[in-house]
Amino acid sequence: MARGPGSHYGSLRLMARHFNTAGPCLAGRHYMVPPEPRLPEAQPLIEQGAFLVVHAPRQTGKSTTLGAIARRLAAQGRYAAVHFSCETAEPAGDDYERAERIVLGSLADAAARQGLGAELLPPRPWPQAEPGRLGSLIWRFRAAG
Repeated sequence: MARGPGSHYGSLRLMARHFNTAGPCLAGRHYMVPPEPRLPEAQPLIEQGAFLVVHAPRQTGKSTTLGAIARRLAAQGRYAAVHFSCETAEPAGDDYERAERIVLGSLADAAARQGLGAELLPPRPWPQAEPGRLGSLIWRFRAAG
């Protein structure tokens, strides 16, 4: 019985790899260029304690690359790295207080889903802060870890 991609294994059909045009790529499922060499300056910035912003057009590998970097950092055991998206706050529109709550919830959900130890998880609920204080809450969480 053939067991390669696209073959049948019992009643389970194995999927062949394909080109992904929506969302992050998964190495076993999609054809892709290795993500980490795309952003070699990330590790030195992280080691300096700096933040980094990645800005590029749609579908250029930002999420895939940052997810790979977060997994590698977490695997090294020196960092608690969480990969999450702020896009979840888009429905909040101009309601910045609601958008902040959504982003903080997205961060906490991603941290739990990605297996951060209980001692490293963000607080639930996040402490109250004045609207516009998203950065200060994340800094407090960062400093506690």
